[in-house]
Amino acid sequence: MNPLKRVVALRPRLLAALLALLILPIGLVSAPFRQIERINILMPAPFADATRPLVEQFNRLHKGNIHLDVIRGPFETEAISDLAISSLLLGDTPFDALLMDVTWLPKYAAAGWLQSLDPWFDASDVETLATGAREGNTYEGTLYRWPFVASMGLLYWRTDLMDQPPETPEQLEAISVKLQADQKVPWGYVWQGRQYEGLSCVFLEIIDGFGGYWMDPKNAAFGLDKRNGVEAATWLRHLISSGISPQAVTNYAEPEALQSFKVGDSALMRNWPYAWAELQKPDSDVKGKVGITTMVAKEGSSSTATLGSWGLALLETSSHQDATAEAIRFLTSEQAQKQLFLSHGYTPVLVSLFHDQELIKVNPTLPKLAEALEHTKARPETPLYAQLSDVLQRELSGVLTGEVSAEQGMKNATKTSTVIMRSAGDRR
Repeated sequence: MNPLKRVVALRPRLLAALLALLILPIGLVSAPFRQIERINILMPAPFADATRPLVEQFNRLHKGNIHLDVIRGPFETEAISDLAISSLLLGDTPFDALLMDVTWLPKYAAAGWLQSLDPWFDASDVETLATGAREGNTYEGTLYRWPFVASMGLLYWRTDLMDQPPETPEQLEAISVKLQADQKVPWGYVWQGRQYEGLSCVFLEIIDGFGGYWMDPKNAAFGLDKRNGVEAATWLRHLISSGISPQAVTNYAEPEALQSFKVGDSALMRNWPYAWAELQKPDSDVKGKVGITTMVAKEGSSSTATLGSWGLALLETSSHQDATAEAIRFLTSEQAQKQLFLSHGYTPVLVSLFHDQELIKVNPTLPKLAEALEHTKARPETPLYAQLSDVLQRELSGVLTGEVSAEQGMKNATKTSTVIMRSAGDRR
């Protein structure tokens, strides 16, 4: 072939090779500069500390693609909410997701601050959750929150002082009075009587156990001033006035009740699942002498365990929603929950883990926790919950300290709660 013709024939292939050589270095140079998606999740301090190993694992698995940072917020529950809301109202929040208490969901969802999780979690995912863990994650039919830790109100009892736990208010009184008379314990029953959210949780269990209700979700009507509500408040006051519970219980939150029970000063205690691990520590005077059950209830009524729990919610303003959803799925995976249970005693949300023999060996109460989850009751699911709870706490505090009668206190709570709902257009 003529050399000139040969060059012409080879020209297309030469051009292609030259282009490849030019493009290749550009690709090699640009690869290290691939943008990593950096996502931030705000959590209360204890959860942030507990998840640190999981965050490190996630970042190793997603090196070069996603980098997760968990922002360590305040210890107090409401302080976390205040921090999140402040940043959302300013319109430039640095957070992609938030670990939120179950009662916050309606408020955040109604404000338009949350992104639906329906694109990332479906019905098959929901079916893996334990019964109680499925509650409190949706608002008006949309999934906005994925459960991270299960929690419910429990009645702790001394297995060395009684063969069976009380099932009714009358049995709780009788057991307490006898043990006190026999000088086995100074106090029969300790609980959270301070004017704060814990008191609302206590009252929800008692009013339900007396056959009443706090708020009817169908019509937003309140049952606090009904006969059952007044009887429930009266009974809590009676526990104090009769000496079954100490007068100081009106200043008790979870730590104070736990301390009384842990040193052997009380026979019964209302608290959350976290207390079990504390009661098994070497410094506990009741180690190996504790059982758990659900709260007492009147004959003919069902026992109730206030639904606690924390869950992860994706903020609508996040510019890394797929990456954040991936992080949420990782942090709530079976392996992650197992790890958190073994390291910190956090109650899992997946039904499979309540039957895990390795976990049951560590905490034999797991089957009881699963049973308690079937009795959970959510607090009023409304964007106005914080205001309603504050009203109930104030009026109950007056009842417990003897400043107002149970009947008058519950009338006041019902009247003010009704005004709050009507003033807001009865939003639920």
